[in-house]
Amino acid sequence: MIKVSVMYPNSSDATFDMEYYCNNHVAMVEEVLGDALKAVAVDSGLAGGVPGQMAAFIVMGHLTFDSVESFQQSFAPHAEKIMADISNFTNIQPQIQVSEIKRHFFVKWQASLYLSQV
Repeated sequence: MIKVSVMYPNSSDATFDMEYYCNNHVAMVEEVLGDALKAVAVDSGLAGGVPGQMAAFIVMGHLTFDSVESFQQSFAPHAEKIMADISNFTNIQPQIQVSEIKRHFFVKWQASLYLSQV
């Protein structure tokens, strides 16, 4: 499994419409990537590692796929549409990282909390 992280660096002049991102952009990405997309997570940065420090990233979107090839095959036909939508919710140029998932687990309390919401 791989994870594609789309990270939006934080700055004093950064703007980001989280409602549009979650309700429109991510929904569109889910639709166009179809069954190749296995999971989606959106993280909103709260703080850095030092009290009072701004988060390094204002938002991070994480997309999970079976393989790099699966990501590339599903993303390529829709890349232009996905990238063109970015200006509708932010003035930030995202940074992309592709990672191999080495271990994925839920801590017991998280799993029970997650399952109670499903």
